[in-house]
Amino acid sequence: MLFNSIEFLLFLPSVFILYWFVFSKNLKHQNLLILVCSYFFYGWWDYRFLSLIFLSTVVDYFVGLKIHTLESSSKRKLYLWISILFNLGILGVFKYYGFFVDSWIELLGSFGYETQSTWTLNIILPVGISFYTFQTLSYSLDIFKGKLVPTKDFISFASFVSFFPQLVAGPIERASNLLPQILNKREFKYEAGIQGLRLILWGMFKKVAIADSLAPMVDDIFGNYQNLGGGTLWLGIFYFSFQIYCDFSGYSDIAIGTSKLFGFDLMSNFKFPYFSRNIGEFWRRWHISLSTWFRDYLYVPLGGSKLTKWISLRNIFIIFTVSGFWHGANWTFIFWGLTHSILYIPFFLLGTNRKYLTSVVAENSFFPSLQELYQMGTTFFFVMISWVFFRSETVTDSFAYIQRMFTTFDLNLIWKKGILYIFVVILIEWFLRKDERTIVLGHRPAWNYLFLLVLLCLNLMCILNIHNNDFIYFQF
Repeated sequence: MLFNSIEFLLFLPSVFILYWFVFSKNLKHQNLLILVCSYFFYGWWDYRFLSLIFLSTVVDYFVGLKIHTLESSSKRKLYLWISILFNLGILGVFKYYGFFVDSWIELLGSFGYETQSTWTLNIILPVGISFYTFQTLSYSLDIFKGKLVPTKDFISFASFVSFFPQLVAGPIERASNLLPQILNKREFKYEAGIQGLRLILWGMFKKVAIADSLAPMVDDIFGNYQNLGGGTLWLGIFYFSFQIYCDFSGYSDIAIGTSKLFGFDLMSNFKFPYFSRNIGEFWRRWHISLSTWFRDYLYVPLGGSKLTKWISLRNIFIIFTVSGFWHGANWTFIFWGLTHSILYIPFFLLGTNRKYLTSVVAENSFFPSLQELYQMGTTFFFVMISWVFFRSETVTDSFAYIQRMFTTFDLNLIWKKGILYIFVVILIEWFLRKDERTIVLGHRPAWNYLFLLVLLCLNLMCILNIHNNDFIYFQF
């Protein structure tokens, strides 16, 4: 079920009424309602994949209990490996099997060996599989490390795995944050509900009014890049940079806002990443739930940056390459990850990669300084170039696109209207830059009510009149 659909507009208030007015007196009944509604929400795409998410839930539920109760270190490791191999195994089969087979056939072909693709399978990629497998895997890992005590309440654990607001595109929640909220009684808080509605409206606006409006222009430019000039190609990748940001951060805003309506507080997933002053800050503000997942469960166990420089550099390459590969079974995503590792390493070597840990740009004034403008501009420029690999169909297309960007100069202005959409997003987010959850413009209530009313009207117009596009990250 899409957030930007009539079905969800009917689904959400129905669940809300049942949750707070029918089942509010019994926590177990509330959690069972969450589970049933989450399975209904997920099964709306394809009910056959419900068995997969249920199996993943069962495996990690029992693995968690076993790891906690066993005293033998070897047996605890055995059960942990069951969780790791199972979760990565279903990812490998459904997401990467075809990629590895095709890559092997191409490799043999480059040496002159003709091989028929008899081993390929036509497998549909289950929506959200990369998200919920990482969520359940982190549960087992945290129990193994002694950071978490497993729950014996299967319904609550299944609700944690399948929680419908963030099920298919994150944030990738940790059990240490979400599971205690499921296990404890919730109370409806008016202020949290209002904040949730604001986030839903803002996230929906970014998705249906901005990302979906930019999408056809981006598709046209990337689909015909061989016949277009460099100026138009720059416009295309500029538009895609904001299409993917508004699409993905819009989903996260809706997920966080929807969760607040039910008394849950999810982690932030985006904190205005295009206002970052270096690539290190960008990755602390972009897809936070994934970058912190790889940091905690891959980078740190590999040694992080506490060992020699060479090992630290190796770990950086690994973390960015795996992050790219997580996004899709295509060499373009691997190149995208490698590009970011190359961008990140100079800041790491200079020791400035963690320079901006808490501060925001122009923290004590409305306008940024010239230095901050330069830093934001250069960071966004290189991030934008890297998006070419992410958006292109093949690595060859990526390099050809970049080559034309720098070698031809004519500009086709038939796509220029997208600049207005982007200007609106930048302006509003500049006002919001100190708090990604508040969605308040200034201190005058009248302006904020007007802002929300305009968002509501625009969202309804777009949902009713524009074809509802899937969220980009559904394919990951």
